[in-house]
This record gives sequence, C-alpha cells and structure tokens, in this order.
Amino acid sequence: MLIPSNGTIMPCDAVLLSGTCIVNESMLTGESVPVTKINLPNPSEYPKAMGDEIYSPEVHKRHTLFCGTNVIQTRFYTGELVKALVVRTGFSTAKGQLVRSILYPKPTDFKLYRDAYLFLLSLVVVAGIGFLYTVVNSILNEVPAHTIIIESLDIITITVPPALPAAMTAGIVYAQRRLKKIGIFCISPQRINICGQLNLVCFDKTGTLTEDGLDLWGIQRVENARFLLPEERACSENLLKSEFVACMATCHSLTKIEGVLSGDPLDLKMFEAIGWILEEPTEEETALHNRIMPTVVRPSKQLFPESKQATNQEMELFELSTSYEIGIVRQFPFSSVLQRMCVIARVLGEKRMDAYMKGAPEVIASLCKQETVPVDFECVLEEYTKQGFRVIALAHRKLESKLTWHKVQTINRDAIESNMDFMGLIIMQNKLKQETPAVLEDLHKANIRTVMVTGDNMLTAISVARDCGMILPQDKVIIAEALPPKDGQAARINWHYADTLAKCTSSSPAINSEDIPVKLVHESLEDLQMTKYHFAMNGKSFAVILEHFQDLVPKLVLHGTVFARMAPDQKTQLVEALQNVDYYVGMCGDGANDCGALKRAHGGISLSELEASVASPFTSRTPSISCVPKLIREGRAALITSFCVFKFMALYSIIQYISQCQHNSEM
Repeated sequence: MLIPSNGTIMPCDAVLLSGTCIVNESMLTGESVPVTKINLPNPSEYPKAMGDEIYSPEVHKRHTLFCGTNVIQTRFYTGELVKALVVRTGFSTAKGQLVRSILYPKPTDFKLYRDAYLFLLSLVVVAGIGFLYTVVNSILNEVPAHTIIIESLDIITITVPPALPAAMTAGIVYAQRRLKKIGIFCISPQRINICGQLNLVCFDKTGTLTEDGLDLWGIQRVENARFLLPEERACSENLLKSEFVACMATCHSLTKIEGVLSGDPLDLKMFEAIGWILEEPTEEETALHNRIMPTVVRPSKQLFPESKQATNQEMELFELSTSYEIGIVRQFPFSSVLQRMCVIARVLGEKRMDAYMKGAPEVIASLCKQETVPVDFECVLEEYTKQGFRVIALAHRKLESKLTWHKVQTINRDAIESNMDFMGLIIMQNKLKQETPAVLEDLHKANIRTVMVTGDNMLTAISVARDCGMILPQDKVIIAEALPPKDGQAARINWHYADTLAKCTSSSPAINSEDIPVKLVHESLEDLQMTKYHFAMNGKSFAVILEHFQDLVPKLVLHGTVFARMAPDQKTQLVEALQNVDYYVGMCGDGANDCGALKRAHGGISLSELEASVASPFTSRTPSISCVPKLIREGRAALITSFCVFKFMALYSIIQYISQCQHNSEM
C-alpha cells in the first residue's frame, strides 16, 4: 500500500518498505509524543546488518505502522514513494487485540455476586419445599388439578424474585450518573460496586502523582574524571562548542511537524535549554537525494559573542566562523529495554564522526571507559536522586576515520555504544501535583494502603513517596536487592536501608538478618506502631523474587510500598500478586504503559482521555488523583444500595412466600 504524504489513519498493521513516517501512536500506547518510523533495511543491500533475522511486529516496532495509529507526515528519498506491506488485519492487529479485550474482558470475581447466587440457590431449595408442601396438601384436600398446578408454580415465582437483577442494576445506574457529573466515565458498571471494597490503590508516578513535564534544574559536567560544580545554564558562551552541548543538541528524537518542534517532553526541554535551531531537509531535497541528507542543528546567532562595532569585512569573517553546525547522520532511538539512546553526528568540515549517547546514569557509566567516570559518581547520583531529581547521563566518543557514511548506516548499535567518555549529568526536576499529598492523606485516614509503581529510578521514587506522604518521615525503607543465580551460586537477596546505601560507605550497612519479611510479620504490635517498615525494590529484583523466592512474594507485597523500574507486564504481575493476598486493588495511571495493570485491577482509573484509556473501566476527565477518593465514595454508596435492595427483595419474597404457604394450607 502507498502511504499518502499528507498522512492517514492506518487501517491495518503494515511494515514500512521505503521512506520514513512520523506517527502518533497515542491510541495504542497512550504516549502523545509522535514517533519516527523508518523502513525495514533491504537484506539484498545490507546482508551483514540483517543476518538471518525473521520479521516480527513486536521486535521490529520501529519499522511497523500499527492499525488505528495516525500517520502525520511522510518523507521519501530518491523519488521512491512511501510504501508499506500489510502484515496483519482485523482482530489479529494490535488494535484488534485491544478491542477484543474490551469486548470480552476477563470476568471479575466479586464476593457479593458469588453470595447472591448462593442465596438465590437456597431460595430455590426453599421454593422446592414449599412447592412439594402445596402439592401434597392440595391433593389431600382434593383440590382440582389445574388449581394445584397454578398455585404450586406461583410459590416458585414468589420465592425467587425475578425483579432482583433489575432492582440491583437501578442502584448502579444512579451511581454511574453521579460519577458522570463529577467527570468520571465508566465502561464497566459492574465494577462500581467493587470499588466500594478497594483497600489498596497503586499509583503510577510520572503524570499521576507528579506533573507531566520536567524542568531543567541544571547540569554537572565532568573534566579529567572529576565532577565540576553544578551549573544552572547550558547555553553560556564558553560551552557553545563543547561536546557536552553538542550531545544535548544532537542526542534526541525531535522532529518538526508543520514547522513546530515536537517529540519527547524531556528531549524538548533539553533542546530548548541550549537555544539551538533544528533544520530538517525539505521534501524537495529528500525527494532528489538519497537519505544522506541529514537533519542539521546549529546555534542561533544570538548565542555568539558579537564584536561591538564590526566593519562589513569583519562581519563576513564573523559569519564564516559562526557557521558551526552538526549533521545527525544516524539515530539509534531510545529503547526502554536498553534505557539509552545514541546518535552518530558530524561537525561541518570535520573528517571524523562523533557518537553521542544519553540515558539512565547507571547504564551509561557501565558503557564508558572506567577511567573517565568520576570515583564519587555513585554518591553524587544518589545525592540527586534522594532529593527527587531525574538524572540523565551523557557520553561521547570520537569514531575512527575509516567509518564512512555508508558503513555508519549499517553498523551495529553495540559496536558504537562502548568505550565512551563520560561527560556529565543533566538534572531535571519533576514537581509533585498540588493535590497529591492531601488525597493520599485522605486514603491513609480511611485505612486504604497506597503503593507506587513506576518506571523511574528507585531513589527518585522513594524521595517522591516521602514528599507526598506515602512514606512518613519516621518510617524506615528497606531495599530488597535480589540477584539471579550466577556462576553456580544460588539466587540471593541483599537487604539494606535506603538511607545508607552500601555504595557510598566503606562499612556495609546490609541488614544481617536471614529473613527480614518473616521477622517483620511476627514482630509485636507495639514495635510496629513505633516504626513502620516499607519494602522497596526494582523490576529486576521483582522478577528474580517471582522466579526464585515464591514463598516470599506474599510477605513482600504486604509491606512493599515502592516498586521502581517496572516494565508494563511487571505492573500487571504486581497487581495479580496483590490480588492473591486478598487485596481489592485499585490502579491509577495515565494510561501509557499501565494498560495491562488498569485492566487487571479491580478498579482501574485512567487519567488520560487518549484512546489507550479504553482499556480501563474508569476514565477521569480531570488528570489528577482526586478522582480516587470520589470513586471509592460512590462505590461504597452503590454497594450499600445493592445490599439494601437485596435485603428488601429477599425479605419481601420470604414474607409473601410464608403468607402464600399459610393461605394454601388453610384452603
């Protein structure tokens, strides 16, 4: 199929064969940031790059246009039109699977409904006894046959109230109307009753507890493997041609859509902080030339220190010296699995190319030459993350001169991302939403447990949990670090307090206890009142514990408060683990990577109105967690209504049944 240049809504899943597309995938992922899709490399042109790889839509997401997503803009090269090959249609597509899960959701097991069925069964038994009693009694009293049939069947319809389901639904319908008035929409009304029983709520961090955007707090550069003092601005004159600023200018996935820069909010903030200009090749240029036309970034004229009174000749020289621009030759996009992104760029007029990389500090440091990473790297990083800052590390490497344009297009990512020079840190600030602490306090007063599940750094998450009152100042946080089996050693768990991480002190503050969770659970209640313990762990540890320490899972989830660096499927596993220890779990997220967990929880509330939120039973119009107490309140009201209706209908039936039996016996 040909993709039109002015964009389209994809009717199926297709793999891109030529050209590039900018696509808005918010319908599937909930991420409103457009992503760039590139064509699948042709194995005949690049035999080494591909090997014997077999295409799969999940693995080659970068080359796949998914059904229902919006193609905003396309580009083609050397006159070749933008073509894609259809790979899946209908319910086999990613959108089809989402629609199927909405049409046929996993049934929720709710005690009220289970007990209701049991009660109705017992009423059927009672009706059966009444039926036999009436028949026998009528035969003994020689009542005509047709009267016996009518009266005995009448007993059954009286005892089992046919109006019960309708009466129960009426209460839920009114609750749904009230929810609509306060801006909460519901696609599964049965869940409103379940929300009345929620006793634990999981929250996503970014965009849910904290503001969506990040502000640049400052930068901290590294020179000669030593940290310099933190600097507030990255656009100072002396840094203009530094590799640090070059990395900030090139290492991103920003693109221009109708003349406006768009992309990841973090990348946007970083690029705006240096005040550079991004220029993409025009459609005419790309249509004529090959894809060698790169995206170019350069400083704006205002950044250069201009001479006060310059003659025309001096101005010309000045303009020549300021024609400093960098072309982005190849981009390896950000991958949440690898936790980093990388670009290959070239400064105008330079022979050799540069590789720039940015990502999670721990990952970047492990890919750098150890002699370029400062000795106190872990302490400095910990200091920032403890204060709740989001930290990103930058690295750089000069590439060999033998790497030509064409070789760069086919080179493997791993060959570039090694032996880098560590350049420093970018520190971003993520502010708490105004209403967050008050809502969490309300939930605590109602004895509803709160848990944070996030894809962010562990210490940042703990810091936010303390700031918003999820973990009180006097409470202790124990980090469970689980290590998988390695070199013949069995899997093990290290425990240490979050305030004293082993990395920064010479003496190890590990807790010398064979099995902390057991000890905690059996501690006397007086001790627990004084200091409360919270467990924190990351996604890797959670996976190891699920696999090797099954017996510890219930104990850890009973006291676990912070789960960091969690992948989307791990969020779903956590919700299931909490449900297994008899919690009624609510989940509140912004719908991006929480789809599975929102669907799995007893009450999932999505704070985004993007289409991914169709997976969750509830969607809030206001993007704040203040909707959680409101929903629980309405759920409790609906639950009480259901109980009262149930009692009324049951008593009404039993009274009528007894009076009917009495009437029959007197005949």
